[in-house]
Amino acid sequence: MTDLTAKQSQKKQVIDRVEATADTLTGRGGLALFVRYLERIGLEAPVGKWFGPLRRSAKGVGVWAVFVQVCCFFLDGTSRHLVHFDRLKRDAGYAAVLETPPAQLLSSHAVKRFFQSFRWGRIFLLRRLLQQLFLWRLNLARPAVVLLGLDTMVLDNDEAPKRQGVEPTYKKVKGFQPLQVTWGRFIVDAVFRSGAKHSNHGDTAEQTLRHLVAAIRKHYRPDVPIVVRMDSGFFDQKLFAALEQLGVGYIGGGKMYADLQAYARQQDRSGWKPYRDGRHEWEFFEFGNRRQSWDTFRRAIFCRLVADANGQKRFEFARPDTVIYTNLGRDAAIDDQLRQAGRADLLEAAGAVAEYHRRGGDELVHRALKDFAAEELPFHRFTANAAYYYLLLTAFFLAETFKEDVCGGVVPLTAYPTTLRRTVIDIAAKFVRHAGKIVLKVSAAVLEALDFQTLWTRSGSPPKLSLT
Repeated sequence: MTDLTAKQSQKKQVIDRVEATADTLTGRGGLALFVRYLERIGLEAPVGKWFGPLRRSAKGVGVWAVFVQVCCFFLDGTSRHLVHFDRLKRDAGYAAVLETPPAQLLSSHAVKRFFQSFRWGRIFLLRRLLQQLFLWRLNLARPAVVLLGLDTMVLDNDEAPKRQGVEPTYKKVKGFQPLQVTWGRFIVDAVFRSGAKHSNHGDTAEQTLRHLVAAIRKHYRPDVPIVVRMDSGFFDQKLFAALEQLGVGYIGGGKMYADLQAYARQQDRSGWKPYRDGRHEWEFFEFGNRRQSWDTFRRAIFCRLVADANGQKRFEFARPDTVIYTNLGRDAAIDDQLRQAGRADLLEAAGAVAEYHRRGGDELVHRALKDFAAEELPFHRFTANAAYYYLLLTAFFLAETFKEDVCGGVVPLTAYPTTLRRTVIDIAAKFVRHAGKIVLKVSAAVLEALDFQTLWTRSGSPPKLSLT
């Protein structure tokens, strides 16, 4: 009969009890890379210069230390509540990974006082800091064409309707609705607004783009072609005219009026052209259109979905219609700039349709931001929430640059913040003092799998931030 009794070496190792250790341990060893990265890019000087006066007493924590700890709080993502700072303050391992004396760790009350001390002048400087980070990356990437996305994003604060600025939004929840400008994976400018402010409220979108275009041309290249993508929420002749006056290209959605649908039904089938984007199939035709209140005709493209992503053909009565307006391909200066940049495809109707449908990539940036931090903002006062929001955008921007500059080859650039956290940030580490030095130790498996030594080297020599 076979002996079913397991040998001693095959027996399961059972944990008999739990004890505390005096070793300095952390479960967020990857934050050491991020802290090192923040210190080496040269961000401390502008933060200290612009926000140093927020420090009321020499006995308090310095503004740079507050900035680093808040950015690490966002990147860590363990909790969305500010009271989590009180728990972190008791964690010696967390202090070690932030290279901060335990006494200098923030409490939740200190964080609240920091954000509540902001007034609109300092909040504007937070927005300026975000723009400076954008210009830094723009000069590093040196793109031939600057493609910007313009859209709003709803922050669902439905559980706290009494907060200042929390109002009904188009998504049928109460919250905030900031206007945001994206460039690739980055949010490069934003205007924090209450929930009832629609996409093109007032002249906010126009002034935001004017300021950003001027900064790009002054601090990057005066002749670089700039193209803005936007949805039908920004369908406005004044905005179109402003972009045309600036010499900026735009590809924007239009409102689907009955006369446009009737005009499309009258078009001969031979005038429709096909366009395929992956598994989607569209058909379109272009024409000139002037709305009743407009001063001039503008180039328009009527587009209709023929087959969805599953390859399922649509009946004609069930095909969603889209109308796109653009100033490209009308022999303006922007056309010559695009030809010289090698993007003459944008001047063709098919290229404009393709670029308009790439707006989905801008939505992914908003989704990544919501994955990075909670939508709920913690304060009652609008100004405190505005400061919190802009520092959140700054931390999100720096997390994206950290992913590119340090974690390349380990984490894909398109990965969401949760993937970055689980792969690089959430690793066990131990701090050991040896020969007057502090050594960060990780397991051999992590050291090999992540090539942690390379990440450590990269975090110490990132591209330097150059202020303009």
